Order: sequence, then C-alpha cells, then structure tokens
Amino acid sequence: MPDLMNLLIVAAVAFGVPFSLGLVPRLRLPAVALEIVAGILIGPSVLGWVSVDEPLQVFAVVGLSFLLLIAGLEVDFDRLRGKTLELALLGFGISFGLALAAGYLLKAGGLVKSPLLIAIALSATGLGIIIPILKDAGEVETVFGQLVVASASVAEVGTIVLLSLFFSGQSSGVGAKLVLLIAFFGFIGAVGFVIVASEHSMRFTATLTRLQDTTAQIRVRAAFVLLVGFTVAAERFGAEAILGSFLAGAIIKLVDRDQAMTHPRFRVKLESAGFGIFVPFFFVVSGVRFDAGALFASGSILLRVPLFLAILLLVRGLPALVFRMVADRPRLVAAGLLQATSLSFLVVVSQLGQSLGLITAANGAALIAAGLLSVLIFPLSALTILRRAETSVPSGMVSRPSLAVR
Repeated sequence: MPDLMNLLIVAAVAFGVPFSLGLVPRLRLPAVALEIVAGILIGPSVLGWVSVDEPLQVFAVVGLSFLLLIAGLEVDFDRLRGKTLELALLGFGISFGLALAAGYLLKAGGLVKSPLLIAIALSATGLGIIIPILKDAGEVETVFGQLVVASASVAEVGTIVLLSLFFSGQSSGVGAKLVLLIAFFGFIGAVGFVIVASEHSMRFTATLTRLQDTTAQIRVRAAFVLLVGFTVAAERFGAEAILGSFLAGAIIKLVDRDQAMTHPRFRVKLESAGFGIFVPFFFVVSGVRFDAGALFASGSILLRVPLFLAILLLVRGLPALVFRMVADRPRLVAAGLLQATSLSFLVVVSQLGQSLGLITAANGAALIAAGLLSVLIFPLSALTILRRAETSVPSGMVSRPSLAVR
C-alpha cells in the first residue's frame, strides 16, 4: 500500500485554508490563491513537508478535470448569441492580438521562447472566479454582467482550443491536429446526440430519476464517466486533456436541461464532489510544485512577475472598452479588472510549457506568481468599484436588455 502521508497533509491544508478564511469573514481573499500559497509553504521550496507522489498526482489530475468540468457548466450558452456573442468575440480577438504582440516583444527581449504559448496563456480569464464577484455586486443578470461572463466564456473556450491545436504535445503538424480536433468535436457531438436521444426513452429517464438520489447517485456517476471518457478521448485525438474535461461540463449543460426540475440538486452534487474533495488538491499540489528557487534566483527574474501582471492587465483589460456602449466608466474599469483575473489556466500552461521545453522554470514560476497577484488584487478591486458604482449610478441605467440577444 502506498504511503498516504503526503495525501493527508494536503487534505488537511485543503480543509484548513477555507476554514481559516471563514473565521475572518471580513477578509475577502480567494481561497484558491491561498491554497497555492499554502502548497508553496509545505512543499520543497520552503518547509519540505510534502513531495508530489503518485496518490497526490492522481488527485491533482482529477481535481483539474473537475475544475474544467465545472467551468464548462458555468457557460451560459443561451446568452452566447447575437450582440453579446459579437462583442465577446471582438473582445477576445483584440485580446489575443495584443497578447501575441506582447509575446513577440518578450521574445525579442530574450525573456520567452514561445510567443504563441505566452499569448495563449495571457488571453485567458478565470470564469469560475469572476462569476461570484458579479453575483456579490448584483450585476450577473444585467446586460453588463452578461457581457463580462460571455467574454470570459469565449476566452476560456478559445484559449483551451488554441492550446490543444498548437501545443498538445503531439508530433503531428497543425493541419493534422486540426483534422483530429474536428474529428474530436464530431465525436463530442455524436455523444451529445446519443444522450439527447436516450432522454426521450421513458424507461431510461424513469431509471435515472429513480436512482439519482439513492446510494447509486447515478447522475453523478454518469457525469464522472463522461468526464473521464472525454478526457481520454481528447488525448486519443491528440488534443489537450483539459479540452475534454471542459467539454464534458459543456455537454452536460447543453443536453441535461431538466426543465421539469426532476433533479435540482444534481449540479450541487457535482460541485460538492469537485470543490469539496478534488479541486483543492489541484491548487495545493500546484503550490507544492512551485519552484520558488527559480523565481528568486535573481532580481531580473523576480521583476518578471509585475511585468507579466501588467501585460495580463493590458491584454485582458483593454478589450473591455468594447463594452462602452452598455456600461459607464466604473463598470468598464471593473470589467477590465475581472477579465484580467486568471490563475488555473496559467498553472496549466506553465506546467505544459515546461514539459515541452518551451517555458523555463523561472518563467513558469513568474507566470503563476502573476496569476496569484491577479486573483488577490483584481477581483477585490473590481468588487469595490462595482459597489461604489451601485450607490452612485443605478445599474439599470447601463443594463438595456435589448442588447443581450439582438
């Protein structure tokens, strides 16, 4: 039997971080950022209590998969249409263009090896982080809030697809990868069609309903099979595994509408399994893997952290100006800050880039550190701005529903 002491320590940290934050409710800090910091403290870079062994590796991989599954569930496809979709796509196009320019400038300065990989990394937004902020500010249902969520959703999907297309770790060319990616999406569509067709069977639906709240927890098990199946399929088709995890959540969101409200607790159960057990392992283990020695090796490397943070703010913040027709200045600033909030994708890209030899350990550590600062600074700043705007300018003045679907 493998030694589970590392697993125990990380599980204790995963419990202790949010519980400690709960003891001080006025301290509004994102738990995910502190989980990574705690992982750094207990890892080889500081205390050396924990090393990443096989059990931790498995839990971390499942945690990342659950994180992407839940991110797929967050995408509101009903709102991704019309003017909202146009503005979100325009914003992402501008963002990626700025990121690509920044990547080539960094390469010209001898700071990075792959400008495209850095551009993809800096074009993402932490969808799961910004939605609670918008809910706290009462903006998530406004046209402005819908645009921010749509923009983050497009950025989430776009960066994952681009990462799979150009940096899947497979030896085939981009053309071959594109064919495989199209085939993979065709496979996903076929699975979705089969699921929808199965739901028309009264016997199938009745069996699901009967077993969903028993010890079988059949819907949760089905979601987990879908998660693992799509993750494995993504790897088989030469795509990144995270694309399969994300699309598993998206497929569940699209096909399992439950208009009759027969399983209202299904999503709560998935989030309980994900956030309650597996997802914290991904963040804590990411901290354990963090190479603090490489980051603090020299002052020039340490200065890359504010540089990456500033580029992240520019690349994702400036495109928020496309919302100027439906938002006042405070909300534009808040949108820019929220869109510039990113962490989990930076962790994934830094780990992938190091495995491919395209990102140095120093740059990987600097990227993650910049992501940590973005999570600690930008959402709280945006929430403060939105709350002040709420007291001075009613949100209805900037929330014209006609723009949401036209």
